[in-house]
Amino acid sequence: MIQEFTITAFSENQIGLLNRITNLFTRRHLNIESLTVGESAIKGVHKFTIVVRATREQVEKVTKQIEKLVEVLKAFYLAEDEVIHQEIALYKVRTESLTQSNRFEAIMREHNARILELTPKYTVIEKTGHKEDTQKLFQELDQFGVLQFTRSGRIAVTRSNYEYLTAYLKEIEKFNEQNS
Repeated sequence: MIQEFTITAFSENQIGLLNRITNLFTRRHLNIESLTVGESAIKGVHKFTIVVRATREQVEKVTKQIEKLVEVLKAFYLAEDEVIHQEIALYKVRTESLTQSNRFEAIMREHNARILELTPKYTVIEKTGHKEDTQKLFQELDQFGVLQFTRSGRIAVTRSNYEYLTAYLKEIEKFNEQNS
């Protein structure tokens, strides 16, 4: 059964690694729905958060392939209900159209959005939430004339108390101590 999974990979920061990871998906004819890469809490270690719609078997195979890459320290996948996730969206709207409406303030409160920048020509609004939430706000702001809209990829943490990378690093440390 096809469902949404979040694949997380921790790696060294190496040129070309992103390309090699995305090629693994291309070869398996899997479309990446969302991809976010950034430095993790551990210095020198980067975190890839990849969202894909596929079968569990397909995701398991591609995750194993990712983990085989030399620069990848640890890779794992989780189903939708095993992660807490958010995205951020920015909306650039004509200020004039906002000031002519008495509904704008209510929309901002309903969606828990905030204004990042306000100029005479445009207003930049920020919304954090799930993709459906940011899309719903876009649809409501569209009546005011959205000049620009952008949404980040997913960022996620596990619901579990188990920390995959920390456990893996402890295993390596223990192995190194035993073989020293």
